[in-house]
Amino acid sequence: CFGCFFLSAEGKDEASAAENTPPQMPQGKVGERSSILCSGQFFFEYLVVVSLKKVSEGRYEPRISYQFPKRENLLKGQREEEERLLKAIPLFCFPDGNNWAPVTEFTSETFSFVLTNVDGSRKIGYCRRLLPSGRGVRLPEVFCIISCLGCFGLFSKILDEVEKRRQISMAVIYPFMQGLRESPFPAPGKSVTIKSFIPESGTELIELTRPVDAHLEHVEFQALLQRLSPPLILHIFASAVLERRLIFLAQELSVLSQCIHAVAALLYPFTWAHTYIPVVPECLLDTVCCPTPFMVGIQLRHLERVLEQPMEEALMVDLCQGKIIRAVGDEEQILPLKLQNEMLMALTKHNYNNNVLTSEQVNALVSEAFVQFFVRLVGHYPAHIKWGRGGSGAFQERSFCKALSSKSCRRFLKRFVRTNMFSLFIEEAERSRIPPEGNG
Repeated sequence: CFGCFFLSAEGKDEASAAENTPPQMPQGKVGERSSILCSGQFFFEYLVVVSLKKVSEGRYEPRISYQFPKRENLLKGQREEEERLLKAIPLFCFPDGNNWAPVTEFTSETFSFVLTNVDGSRKIGYCRRLLPSGRGVRLPEVFCIISCLGCFGLFSKILDEVEKRRQISMAVIYPFMQGLRESPFPAPGKSVTIKSFIPESGTELIELTRPVDAHLEHVEFQALLQRLSPPLILHIFASAVLERRLIFLAQELSVLSQCIHAVAALLYPFTWAHTYIPVVPECLLDTVCCPTPFMVGIQLRHLERVLEQPMEEALMVDLCQGKIIRAVGDEEQILPLKLQNEMLMALTKHNYNNNVLTSEQVNALVSEAFVQFFVRLVGHYPAHIKWGRGGSGAFQERSFCKALSSKSCRRFLKRFVRTNMFSLFIEEAERSRIPPEGNG
């Protein structure tokens, strides 16, 4: 793995495609998010309810009060993994720390978090924080669905059904989740229908549809576009492409998780392979002191504490005000100027906030603009993998970078090829591509 360089880009030459090589859509994607796993799997691994338990006067701790299903007869390794998982979940369901008191009103909020295993695999927690029905003051609780499948919109709909049943009785939730667990996860563009009985309403048929475009299942670009200007989005993208440290601040957990998932999705077909915490629990705020790349979300009320930390250079973005709080200073010079302007035009071409376009249409338009950036710059990579007689490939980095006629594009590539995301991408391509006839 290579660290990223923090060099200043020089000059602003126009970009061009590789000489004599038509741009291609990059292949051999590495570490793609679990959103593109094949159909036929369980929707989820666990549903847990995390409640606040009073441990002293004015102090509460989040603890799991309900778990479905309860797994038995686990092997030692499986049991240890489950214990680690169940220990971590409460922290991410209530990342606010002990800043709680019983209330009579509370607006439900939906957010998500990602837990990474030692083997690099990821589990996603989809959360709905709500106030149980009742009289008088009471504490919020979180319903958290743990799944290895990334599809925020679909799980948000499931949580709508969970919340509706919670207002009736906890007992009504179990048969719904059992029916969901017994249903296979649909293929992209397909649906599954869940039968569910609700007292006084009868049997309901709930249709859950998976988006057609699998890599955008966990993404809402609209959330990003509503809060940040196109030039600022490009500054963030440039920092992410070079695997720098990125900190996002917002008051609402839903804003943090949606915007950070959207930023990570801009890197497609590459994958952010470093520390990735959409909502950082209060007890883990010193993550911002980490010298390695990270992409994290922090509640705005912790801003002063974060600014006091001995941080290395990082891009810090206030999602509430739509502005940069701290920057390295060269963000505007990282991307080749012509390609940067093309992406800027693509982002400003449509008024994404006029409710004319659907969420799926916005996702497709935004994703296409950033995919084309990578196609123009790295789409020629297959021509620079030298294949041996045994079928093994060896990437020719020098010829790959020199293949572009634009100086600014070559300068960018020399930095990009040293990132972890590009290295992983090429390693997979060297293993999986079929060598062309006559090569090697």
